[in-house]
Amino acid sequence: MLKEERQQTILSEVELHNRILLTDIADSLDVSIDTVRRDVKELDADKKLRKVHGGAISLGFTTNSARNQNIYALDQKIIIAKKAASMLKDGAVIFLDGGTTCLELARLIPEKIELTCFTISLPVAMELSSKSNVTVISIGGQIAKEAQISIGANAIHNLSEIRVDFSFIGTGYVDAIYGLTEFDWDIVQIKKAVIKASKKTVLLSISEKLNSQHRYKTCDINTINTMITELDPDNQLLSAFKHHDIKIL
Repeated sequence: MLKEERQQTILSEVELHNRILLTDIADSLDVSIDTVRRDVKELDADKKLRKVHGGAISLGFTTNSARNQNIYALDQKIIIAKKAASMLKDGAVIFLDGGTTCLELARLIPEKIELTCFTISLPVAMELSSKSNVTVISIGGQIAKEAQISIGANAIHNLSEIRVDFSFIGTGYVDAIYGLTEFDWDIVQIKKAVIKASKKTVLLSISEKLNSQHRYKTCDINTINTMITELDPDNQLLSAFKHHDIKIL
C-alpha cells in the first residue's frame, strides 16, 4: 500500500472514531507500528489530525467553546441531534455524554424547555451554561484530556447516586450482534455507570459506525432503548437492528 493510501486510511479511521490506537492501525494495514507512527507524525505536522501518546485524535475532537469547523460528518450529526432534541420534554432530568454529536444536541436544546442536565463533558457543560432554562450539573472526576470528560472512580461513584429519565450517549463502535464497544477501558466503565443510572438510554451514532466492533464491551444492543442515526428508520442498513427490542429513529 502506498503511503498516500495508508495516510488516507488513517485519516478516515480517526475522523470516524475520533481516536485511534497505533497498534490497531498497524494491524489493520499489516505494517509496522513505526511506519504508522511516522505517518501520524506527518499528518500531525500537516494539521490533519493531532498526535497523542500511543495514537491520534481528530481535530474535531479537540473541542473548544467556539464552534469547531473540523467536526467530521457534521451534517449527519446535526440530523441526529435534531431527532434527539424532539424527545425532550419540560421538567425532564437527562444525561448528556461527551463527543461531538452530544455537543450538537446541547446546542440544539430549545431555549424554552426547562431541563436538568447531568454531564461528564466539559464542552457540553459550557455549551449548556448559556441556556437559562437548563440546570447544568457537572459530574466530577479525573479529566481525560483528549476527550475532555470525567472518568475514574469518583465520576462512577457520582453517577451511582443519580437516576435520570434519559441518557444520550455516543459510542466508538456499534454492532447488532456484539453491541456497543470501545477501545478505552476507562470510557467503557463510565458508560456502564451512565446506563445503570438511566431509566432509558438513547444511543446517538452516525451510520458509518454500524457493524463495527472493538475489544471492550459496553453493553448488549438490547440494553439500549432507542438508537438514533441520520438515516430513515426504514433504511436497509438498519435491518439487523430491527430484530432486537430497540426503537430506531
